[in-house]
Amino acid sequence: MDQSFDLVVLGAGSGGLAAAKRAARHGARVAIVEGDRVGGTCVIRGCVPKKLLVYGSQMAEQMKEASSYGVHPSEVRIDSAQLLANVRAEVDRLNAMHIDFLAKAEVTLIKGWARFEDDHHILVSADPGGAPEQRLHAERVLIGVGGRPQRPDIPGVELGWVSDDMFLLERFPERMVVVGAGFIACEFAGILSGLGVEVTQLVRREHLLRGFDAELAAVVQEGMAEKGVNVQFSTGPEAIEGKPGDLVVQTNRGDRIACGGVLLATGRRPFLQGLNLDAAGVTIQGNRIPVDADQRTNVPHVFAVGDVTDRICLTPVAIDEGRAFADSVYGDRPRQVDHQLVASAVFSQPELATVGLSEEDAIAQYGPDGVVMYRARFRSMAQALPKRGPRCLLKLVLEVETERVLGCHMVGEHAAEIIQMAAIAVGMRATKSDFDRTMALHPTVSEEFVTMG
Repeated sequence: MDQSFDLVVLGAGSGGLAAAKRAARHGARVAIVEGDRVGGTCVIRGCVPKKLLVYGSQMAEQMKEASSYGVHPSEVRIDSAQLLANVRAEVDRLNAMHIDFLAKAEVTLIKGWARFEDDHHILVSADPGGAPEQRLHAERVLIGVGGRPQRPDIPGVELGWVSDDMFLLERFPERMVVVGAGFIACEFAGILSGLGVEVTQLVRREHLLRGFDAELAAVVQEGMAEKGVNVQFSTGPEAIEGKPGDLVVQTNRGDRIACGGVLLATGRRPFLQGLNLDAAGVTIQGNRIPVDADQRTNVPHVFAVGDVTDRICLTPVAIDEGRAFADSVYGDRPRQVDHQLVASAVFSQPELATVGLSEEDAIAQYGPDGVVMYRARFRSMAQALPKRGPRCLLKLVLEVETERVLGCHMVGEHAAEIIQMAAIAVGMRATKSDFDRTMALHPTVSEEFVTMG
């Protein structure tokens, strides 16, 4: 006999978990199907373990600077194997915690790989594409299976790692090649360099972090170079040769780079393989599932949230989309997610965070005479005694006519923590005068946002 549910959620990642728990709280009978670990990309193989690696990679740098503060460590020895093992242990704890949260919310967790039989029935198998072991009937279905890293089409690509693999390594090699210019590539380049790995980063274009404010991206590039990352622009891999642990990357410029590992951080794509969306009549647009403002697909009772929609692929966005869906459908509290103003961060070294329009986007929207920039560039007090380290950049983008702050951007220590609070002001349409009459908290990095002349 089929198991019947008000809602079947496909994928126990950030968006799916949020929707399932909120819908159950509103009284719906909910099942969530997951073939991998509970927690999704962010918890298992993304932002959480990556941020822990960032913290670990910063420790050696702090130890090097400790003597300027009168602290003299007796030994600084980097053990990436211990760090990776500790990170995996924390991921195990979080995985168990999320399973417990589902049980407390009375959401049925079904382990296995889901695919549509038709628009109201889900088949679940132990292996992707395997023989179905369960058949679920769903009044509504929510798709939240996330995305997966993509590999470039080059010879020997199977010898390279994607970001998922990095958290499973026993230890990091002495030399690595990182391929890519996006936030994953820049973050891992900083992590590896901080842990003593010799890093070469290959970038096909002429700059890092496409889509972010170009001036901020240039400051990140400057800081990465200062920390020893060898960024090679207009350079991409043509082939990977050798055997695991002893590789050679052949580039389009004719160079051959020897290394112990290659990270292919060349983009992510919605993970739609195996879902059998055609059987449900769900439309695919390119590589994504298009949805309306209520997260609804072209099939009225099938919804999608998070990275499968390929709009803004960030954990908080997926969570809010999942909760908005559940509140609207099951909680009699209809609402839609505002995707217009979303803060984001790159945990590169130095760190970048931003909310609102970049300089380039503001000029494109308001014209070169319709916007004005305010900047502060300096070395933070934390670096006053070591007398080294990258300088901060704080930047405001204003509309000339109203003095409204269109964008607030920063590169430097604690950038993400600072921009999170600035996002409130930008969202409330604060003006430069609002910033100016806010009393500074001294001495801090963030005070520069309210003292810019």
